[in-house]
Amino acid sequence: MNMRALPPQLEPEDLLRMPDGDRYELIDGVPVEKAMGAEADWIGTTLIGLLQPFCRANKLGRVCGAGTGYQCFPSHPKRVRLPDVSFVAAGRLPGDRIPEGYIPIAPDFAAEVVSPKERYEKVQQKIMDYKDARIRLIWVISPKTRTVLIRRLDGTCAEVGEAGELSGEDVIPGFTCKVADLFV
Repeated sequence: MNMRALPPQLEPEDLLRMPDGDRYELIDGVPVEKAMGAEADWIGTTLIGLLQPFCRANKLGRVCGAGTGYQCFPSHPKRVRLPDVSFVAAGRLPGDRIPEGYIPIAPDFAAEVVSPKERYEKVQQKIMDYKDARIRLIWVISPKTRTVLIRRLDGTCAEVGEAGELSGEDVIPGFTCKVADLFV
């Protein structure tokens, strides 16, 4: 019988030392390559391009991209997630500075752009992790349906189509963008 060897259990610090570690999430010590695609990356970059100047001009906090890892899952210390876009409100980070390694607190906002390589179950598990970490506002952006699923910490959800508008709500106050602007 030929049994495939299980991957070694890694610590989050091990992933940081890997040359291409920023392409992997860590799920309970097991490195999992983050599903990527040009379209999903472009949409994430577009959202960052909309959020970054707004947050900077209003001194609201830090906007981060897909290479930023969060180690903020208390019941899963060997878990690191890489949201496609994230935001941490001003004053929440020690010294209000981005750390060199992973961010040890949950972001206030996280967005995931569904890649063609991702299965529904994988995306749903990320969202469950984000909810467990108490992320206040989560957007799941679907290029295929050109919609955004909005999940809030209070458990409410909404779905906004291409003709609609997104709001940063009380998490990124004053920020709005048209859903269609993410898909231009």
